[in-house]
Amino acid sequence: MMIIVYGIKNCDTIKKALKWLDEKAVEHRFHDYRKDGIDEGWLRDRVSELGWEVLLNRRGTTWRKLPDNIKNSVDEEQAVRLMIEQPAMIKRPLFDLGTECRVGFSKKDQEELEALLSA
Repeated sequence: MMIIVYGIKNCDTIKKALKWLDEKAVEHRFHDYRKDGIDEGWLRDRVSELGWEVLLNRRGTTWRKLPDNIKNSVDEEQAVRLMIEQPAMIKRPLFDLGTECRVGFSKKDQEELEALLSA
């Protein structure tokens, strides 16, 4: 199974995820939102699958710099526009497993991902 990992190269969590995949000898490819771009149709498919609330990174600097009126009134359409314009606002890493996508790399996420990979 080939996994595609989506994120931003200089993100520490991305670095940890890619190292983890290498250590587990999992075949993967990295897609850097900034370098490789982001397709709106692809993002809308992920929003349909996972929900915009899951994908929108509200912890990052990019989000915190937004005016409060935008942060307080964001909806799905606005979230998609924000993520297209500023890919750093997409939670990372996003793992495309081919049959489903997963977001995040907490200890729990790693355990669930490992279970999926060994199934």
